[in-house]
Amino acid sequence: MRIAQVAPLAESCPPKLYGGTERVAHFLTEELVKQGHDVTLFASGDSVTSARLVSCVPRALRLSSDVRDFTPYHVAMVEKVRQRLKDFDIVHFHIDMFHCPAIRTWSCPTLTTLHGRLDMPDLFPFYEVFRDVPLISISNDQRRPLPPVNWVDTVYHGLPPQLLPFNPHGGDYLVFLGRISPEKRPDRAIEIAVRSGLPLKIAAKIDRVDLDYWHGTIEPMVKAHPNIEYIGEVDEAGKAQLVGNAAALLFPIDWPEPFGLVMIEAMACGTPVIAWRNGSVPEVMDDGVTGRVVTTTEEAVHAIYEVLRLDRAVVRARFEERFTVTRMANDYVRLYEQLIKGSFLPGPPLERMAVPAVPLLDAA
Repeated sequence: MRIAQVAPLAESCPPKLYGGTERVAHFLTEELVKQGHDVTLFASGDSVTSARLVSCVPRALRLSSDVRDFTPYHVAMVEKVRQRLKDFDIVHFHIDMFHCPAIRTWSCPTLTTLHGRLDMPDLFPFYEVFRDVPLISISNDQRRPLPPVNWVDTVYHGLPPQLLPFNPHGGDYLVFLGRISPEKRPDRAIEIAVRSGLPLKIAAKIDRVDLDYWHGTIEPMVKAHPNIEYIGEVDEAGKAQLVGNAAALLFPIDWPEPFGLVMIEAMACGTPVIAWRNGSVPEVMDDGVTGRVVTTTEEAVHAIYEVLRLDRAVVRARFEERFTVTRMANDYVRLYEQLIKGSFLPGPPLERMAVPAVPLLDAA
């Protein structure tokens, strides 16, 4: 099969540090090549891939200090894809909405995986207009805010099994991994660690938009407690060591997380997760098996002592059953084949939840 993968340009594929969507697009691309498909990746020029790379910008946009608006670069990338349509059986987009007006005139079938939050009021009128575009959700919960649209399926993310090696023993500290932002609630993680008396290592990036939150809220908490350590961003090797050697990962989110890649990264290491019951968490987590799903800080503190007794080999086994890149790629190949043949039949829509009257925090 001749497949085009179209990745965001904010980060390279794979990203050097933080970058969930680009990481998933990279893993999927590499697995499709491994399975024998003819794959072309549209991405930044500093990407590293086994596929045929079409460079759409010289390097990841987040690394360019003179880039202010990512939109023109993504629109130009869509045009590059259009110019190559005869080379593909299907085009798989990971860039949200930039391509939607163009693809209605294309004869080549397309598929779009939505990687972000969808509970933003401004999205509703857009997807009312483009309700015919074939879409993939990364959790069932992610779908709920949208009007009836053309949902093809839900495909959970997957990781290469060897990426984060299993650690059967773990360690004696807690870890928070991802991004310093109000909706990720690192303040909750710090409170849990302080109340439990366990060390907490925070490995997270700080976007410019979150600098005030860092300086005003989180940095003072870090300085106030000797058992809290801020590490900064980590690469894949550093992540494997940090998460694999942890007693548990804290995922105390306060927003409708579309998937939460960090949960399955921890599971790959055998490290149990303590996560808040928001967004995709109940779908990704097996409560009492891969960790605990909680609703309060009190429950989270108590859950630490529960997850320390969990069998880390079972946590890893559940990852291998549900969240490998091979499973993810096989799911997508099945859908590609259905779309190419025109045999896709959508399932029943989920009940739509109310859209907030004011925009919520940006998930970027």
